[in-house]
Amino acid sequence: MVEKNGGPDRAFWLKQLHRWHWISSALCLVGMLLFAFTGLTLNHAGRIEAKPQTQHRTAALPAPLRHALATAAPRKDAPLPAAVSDWLGDALKVDLAGRGADWSDDEVLVSMPRPGGDAWVSIDRETGAVEYERTDRGWIAWLNDLHKGRHAGPAWGWFIDLFALSCLVFALSGLLLLKMHAAQRGATWPLVAFGVLLPLLLIVLFVH
Repeated sequence: MVEKNGGPDRAFWLKQLHRWHWISSALCLVGMLLFAFTGLTLNHAGRIEAKPQTQHRTAALPAPLRHALATAAPRKDAPLPAAVSDWLGDALKVDLAGRGADWSDDEVLVSMPRPGGDAWVSIDRETGAVEYERTDRGWIAWLNDLHKGRHAGPAWGWFIDLFALSCLVFALSGLLLLKMHAAQRGATWPLVAFGVLLPLLLIVLFVH
């Protein structure tokens, strides 16, 4: 039996597209809200006042650990010895296990960048003097860095990839649904064309 509106094939694809559209919209809903909000905050970053808060701590390595650090050969991006990182973890309340460090003849520097802030630990290889500094730039900066995937780790990177794929399915299934309903909605293609032309005109006329 063939239907007047296009037959059973059209009904099948309408059903499939609606299913893909609502599933993908459910998967990327929270992500779209997050990235839309942080798109605004990034676009107006100069108008949003930030008040960074900085913590600073000092310590001194015990003699055996200081000796182990002083006699080690300078290395590139090698972690601290386990005993040193464990002692610093207890003294400074930070997790340094497995983190790469920048070694020089005089100093070992461990950088700990994170979304919304930064931190570092500096160790004088001769004296054992330790400095720790942590900067927190606030929750807006934290969200902005999540938007950019800055120092957020591989799990968040995978989430961004999956979110982007969900958005593509959402947009493409929506486009196909527009095509299938365009005959009953005369404004469909003019609105789509406007959505394509507007950013292109802005780029050509105002982005240099």
